[in-house]
Formats: sequence, C-alpha cells, structure tokens
Amino acid sequence: MFRISLALLALAPLALASACDDATPSDPGDTPVDVAKSALERDLTPDVPAADLATLVAGDNAFAFDLYRELAVEDGNLVASPHSVSVALAMTYAGAAGNTAAEMAAAMHYDLAQGALHPAFNALDLALSSRGEGAQGADGQPFRLRVVNAAWAQRDFVFLASYLDTLGLNYGAGVRLMDFATAPEPSRATINAWVSEQTETRIPELLPAGSIDAGTRLVLTNAVYFNAAWETQFEPEDTTAEAFAGVGDVPTMVQTDYHGYASQDGWTALELPYDGGEVSMLLVTADDLATFEAGLDNAVLASILGSLTTTRVEVHLPKFEYRKATPLVEPLSALGIQDAFSPGAADFSGMNGGRDLFITAVLHEAFIKLDETGTEAAAATAVIVGTTSAPPGPTVVRFDQPFVYLIRDVATGAVLFIGRVSDPTAG
Repeated sequence: MFRISLALLALAPLALASACDDATPSDPGDTPVDVAKSALERDLTPDVPAADLATLVAGDNAFAFDLYRELAVEDGNLVASPHSVSVALAMTYAGAAGNTAAEMAAAMHYDLAQGALHPAFNALDLALSSRGEGAQGADGQPFRLRVVNAAWAQRDFVFLASYLDTLGLNYGAGVRLMDFATAPEPSRATINAWVSEQTETRIPELLPAGSIDAGTRLVLTNAVYFNAAWETQFEPEDTTAEAFAGVGDVPTMVQTDYHGYASQDGWTALELPYDGGEVSMLLVTADDLATFEAGLDNAVLASILGSLTTTRVEVHLPKFEYRKATPLVEPLSALGIQDAFSPGAADFSGMNGGRDLFITAVLHEAFIKLDETGTEAAAATAVIVGTTSAPPGPTVVRFDQPFVYLIRDVATGAVLFIGRVSDPTAG
C-alpha cells in the first residue's frame, strides 16, 4: 500500500502511502520539480449556483465547529483553519470511492455530489482570494487573503487523468513530481519551502522530520494566509497592562468606537471589521466558556450574528501571537473517518485505479498575530454615527478572561480561522 500524507496549514498536507513500498526507485539525491498536470487550466469563472455555494459554506462551517470541539478538549491556546483542512481533504475525496468516500462525506459535511462539490470549492476560494482590493494589511502592505493548493507525487507513480483533471480544473493544482522513494528528506525540504513562501515564512516547517519516507506517494497541500489591518486601528499609546484571568497583567489594547455588540445568555460578543469590511473577527467570551464551546454550531453562530447591534463600546482586547501544530488523524477518526486511514480498507481508486493508497498523516499548523494595527494569520464594518449632542457613555467590553474568536468572510459567511485565547502571553 502507498501512503498519502495530507498537510494542512492553516496548511494541510495529506500523505498517501503504500503498504508494500515496492515502487521502482528513481535517480537518487535529486528533488525534481517537473509538473504532471491535466491539460485543463483552472476554471477562473466557475458557474456555480448560489444554492450550491450556500450549501458548501454551511457544511464547511459545520465541520469547523465539529473539529473545534474535538480540539478544544485540550487546555491552552488554540488556532486552526478548518477551511484549509476541508479543502485539502476535498482534494483527497476527489479520488475516494465506496465506504471511504461515504465516511469522508459524512464527517466533512460534503453535502454536494462530487460533480458539484469541487466547482463550489473553486468558486469559494476564488472569491476569498479576491477580497480586500485597495485595503491594507497589518504590516502596511496590501491586504492579503491567499488560498493556494499544490500536489506533490512520486514521479513514477501513475495517476488517472480524471483525477488530475479535477485537481487542475477546480484547485489549480498540477502534480509536482518528487523523488520520495530515494530522496525523502530533500523532498520534504522542497515542500516546506513552498509552504514557507506561501505563508510569508510564518509556517517554516509544516512537515516535521520523518513525515516523508520512501513509501510516500502523494502529498496534498493547501495554504491559507491572511494579513489585514483593522478598519479602525487601535492607538499604541492607549495600550496598557491589564489583568487577564489566571495569567496576570498582559498588554491590552483599548479603543472606543461603534461596533457590532451583543450580550445575552451568559455570553458577550463583539465583531471587529478589517479594512475594506469584507472580512471580520468575531470575539466571544462567556461565563462558562467550556459549555459555550461544546454547543457552538451553525445555529449558535447565526443567533450571535443576528443579535449584534451597532453600539458605542469601549473595547479592552489583549494582544497575542502564537502558533499551533496539530496532528489531525485522531480527531478526524473521532468524527467518523476510519477507512481512509486503514491499509486494506481505504479506497482511493479514483486516484490511480487501484486499492493501494491510504492516508498516513494529516498535519495542520496555524499561526496568528493580533496587535493594534490588525491581524496576521496563516489563518464587518465599523459604523460611526455622527451626533449633534454628547454621546452616552460607551458600553465597556473586556476580554480579560479566555475567549473564542472566528475570522470570517462577511459575504459568504465562511469561517476561515477559529481559535481560543487562554493565555495571551503564551507564544
């Protein structure tokens, strides 16, 4: 059996491997970057019904909350890009069949048929990549929301033309030919260098040593990079040391402005828009955060968003920066994906016409940095109302205890990043 390795990055590599490791070796010592791809170029104007896009986003977000609940059982800070995981696994699902495909569809909430699912992912990712025209990034450079895909395969392994067509047409991913068989470490370095470039060095080594070996036959990667300034930036001189529960004093940004705000049923929510208003961060703190996390789903998100009203608020929000590397085979198995990880049971015959491929690893790493200027993640509009009389005192909103955040696309509602801050000082 050959192994598939899926790396998700706010990138996802998927590694397919072989159980018999009997591939003909290639020339040793080199890592070629020749590309085998479909003759079909990526469809840059996919004709996808609005209903299909809505179904995709609803499923994508449902998976985001399912995955978050699996990851949230661990203490500490958390950050992940479920959308990245979903895209990388969709590239794998394109070659799945039988019970393997059925399990993946159920766990990932792929609620469209294969023929509609992949064009919908294409339409969504093209839309996301178009966000922020004319807007600024947190580093003073232009706004960036980048979604990119790549496939890396053993150069003498034969894939079906139909599978290559799906990758090329919907994900813009040709298959880059590598020499996993005799040069696994140089191959790993090549893939990591690509990931690092796509995430502007924020994820320098997604694939750890030993994650690629002579049995690897395919690595599928999806990277999501986000860098945006706040629509209304915080003033650095207003940042002060304030107490955060269980941690002590931490650098805390302060701003008074009009934002979407709601407080009810034991939770408080605030939406902060990024420059251009097309992407926003939703922050939620709760009296019982663990219970809130356990119940978080599409309905709860819709209820929170529907409760937000434009309010003059005094925001106290800690600065933070951290990264999180997370192996995902165990949580994905808990969600119902079983056969894909099992040699002999896995059916990825849609990739190569045989039953010799299975997934050995799903590796995810994400990074986030939030400060006065904006947010960078290797992952709504502020309304200012003029008045002729003195405004009432602002509602004070303090994020001085653990809280959950979501970075979401406003137009589609797609959740791009989700995380929890338990300790703003932990890197």
